[in-house]
Amino acid sequence: MNTKRILLGMFVVLVGLSLSSFCNKDDDRNFQVAKNLDIFNAIFKELDLFYVDTINPEKMIQNGVNGMLQLTDPYTEYYPEEEMSTLKEMITGKYGGIGAVIRYYEKKDRIAIIEPVEGMPAAEAGVKAGDIILSVGGKEMVRGDLKPQDFSSKVSDALRGEPGTSFILKVLRPQKNDSTVMEFKLTRKNIRNNPVPYYGMVHDSIGYLSLTGFTDNCSKDVKKAFIELKDKGAKALIFDLRDNGGGSLQEAVDIINFFVPKGKEIVVTKGKIRQAAGSFKTTSEPIDAAIPLAILVNGNSASASEIMSGSMQDLDRAVIIGTRTFGKGLVQTTRQLPYNGTLKVTTSKYYIPSGRCIQAIDYAKKNADGSVARIPDSLTHVFYTEAGREVRDGGGIRPDIEIEGDKFPNILFYLMNDDLIFDYATQYCLNHPEVASIDSLQITDADYADFKKLVKEADFTYDRQSEQVLKTLKEVAEFEGYMEGAEAEFKALEQKLNHNLDRDLDYFSKPIKEQIAEEIATRYFFQRGAVMQRLKDDADLKKAIEILTSPEEYRKILSVQISR
Repeated sequence: MNTKRILLGMFVVLVGLSLSSFCNKDDDRNFQVAKNLDIFNAIFKELDLFYVDTINPEKMIQNGVNGMLQLTDPYTEYYPEEEMSTLKEMITGKYGGIGAVIRYYEKKDRIAIIEPVEGMPAAEAGVKAGDIILSVGGKEMVRGDLKPQDFSSKVSDALRGEPGTSFILKVLRPQKNDSTVMEFKLTRKNIRNNPVPYYGMVHDSIGYLSLTGFTDNCSKDVKKAFIELKDKGAKALIFDLRDNGGGSLQEAVDIINFFVPKGKEIVVTKGKIRQAAGSFKTTSEPIDAAIPLAILVNGNSASASEIMSGSMQDLDRAVIIGTRTFGKGLVQTTRQLPYNGTLKVTTSKYYIPSGRCIQAIDYAKKNADGSVARIPDSLTHVFYTEAGREVRDGGGIRPDIEIEGDKFPNILFYLMNDDLIFDYATQYCLNHPEVASIDSLQITDADYADFKKLVKEADFTYDRQSEQVLKTLKEVAEFEGYMEGAEAEFKALEQKLNHNLDRDLDYFSKPIKEQIAEEIATRYFFQRGAVMQRLKDDADLKKAIEILTSPEEYRKILSVQISR
């Protein structure tokens, strides 16, 4: 009896000590929060009162907020009241305006129309890519002291507004030998970016569908396109999620539900607080739970794209083709703040059916300089699909069939950055008022010769990385005393790496021609034209068709058993 009392007493003491320790830790943290908020508030008051110059309170506090957010992750952001339209557009894909992509055009120090959206007010009125914006509603659009990015925001704000409101847009339109000023009366409307810019048959019995973002109600667009493709005879489907940065988790689950039986758990979210935990299951009967599927992904496929591709991989429901995805396994929610501000904050991580989280970067483990690194493959963990195939966490979705992505040559970056491809497309459209179809569009040798002429007349220059690396290597060799014996070799290498624009334009003609053709296709056929042009010579697409036309190979990929 005495022993039991002693043990019970010890238990009560231990529990009391544990609770006391827990409470002490909690109290200490609360004290640290209160203490540092008081310090921050006191410092601001002292600066505002005594600093020699007048400080801008909004700017100073905003910098403090930004510094605080930099200690989290890139997805946790503060949106003040005046930026709420940006957040709303990002979530819904909708805004009130004319439907046109714009960008700063350095040659004119103005804002140019880059791409009118098909079926929207700008395109319907006849506004074209290449038009230079002069004024909006009678107010001239000049940069002044603004930075290019701020100038673009200024013009964008002027173009947007309440649906139903009208204004006059004045532009400078390039002509063959000159330019002419044109005016358009535009009436704003609700603009919704089309998340499915193109879908169609790419083989006798294979459908193709491009999804650019998981915006509100995009599942309805996907459903409509999928049913139409089935009506056209699609017995298999290629889903293109390349360059799809994600969006709504629920929309991703709804689309997965078209191909997966009711009641399947697709995503589980886990966070620090109970409200961050959740489970997302398919809630309806699928449209087609047996149709063979291939999903195309790349390094820019992120978030909801990875939920879809990863879940379909875990459920052995689709063959994933392409390059490893981005690796974003974080979920954000919005929190309302005083004065109509909003905080978009990461509240949880998501886990797909195999139990893995594909987050590639641990932002809680930043280096001293603020940088973060991807989780190395050696530290990832093995999980298994329903069929027993081995998959891993911690680094995006690794495709079932990996295809090396095309390399983006340095010269192409500078050609695009200097708007030379954009300018050539404008010139091409002036010389070719109509193009019969995407199939008939091709960049001939004569066309490319015209492009090279334009580039040379522009006195185009660009940084050659090989020359920069060689220069650095020479400096290191001299510093370490190896230059004397290697001088001849360096000189020979310099001659071989000599800057030669003609040689580079010819050597990289294939990717440059492809980029030119895509820009021109967008001018005539909008976003669907750009997608169709890219598909003409697409290694991922070819591989998907190859797999889907071979039922035995398709089944083999999805049923391989990995020994444990």
